[in-house]
Amino acid sequence: MNIVAHPQHNLSAAEIDAIEGRLYDHNRQAVGRSDAEGLGFVIRNEAGCIVGVAAGYSWAGTSELKQMWVDQSHRGRGYGRALLRAFIAEAKIRAVRRIWVQSYDFQAPSMYEKAGFIRVAEFPDWPEGHSNVILCKTLLEPDSAR
Repeated sequence: MNIVAHPQHNLSAAEIDAIEGRLYDHNRQAVGRSDAEGLGFVIRNEAGCIVGVAAGYSWAGTSELKQMWVDQSHRGRGYGRALLRAFIAEAKIRAVRRIWVQSYDFQAPSMYEKAGFIRVAEFPDWPEGHSNVILCKTLLEPDSAR
């Protein structure tokens, strides 16, 4: 059998969502937990436009902060910290034990560290000349989550 992988570099959001659903079905069956939920917060300006967002999910006692963004004109004024505090507070309500996030060195790893996240991995030259940093914050120790 000749298996050929065809290039398709422009998958639609619907196709990506369908793949995410299949991955979740597999993971849910493997772990026995079906409690995945989106976890997100936005800050809007007076005109109703989004000027900051923290978005991710929680599942099986874990959480990933996948996107954190604050509009350039609103940076340095506490918007990111407010979004991160809200994200962490909701994760605690959901009994999440750990939150993880990826941040490049030119983004905001120091903001996460100030909020109690610990660097668990750092990949130099990813992209070239910079580092890709993985951080984790423990909210509940495994024994206290029961």
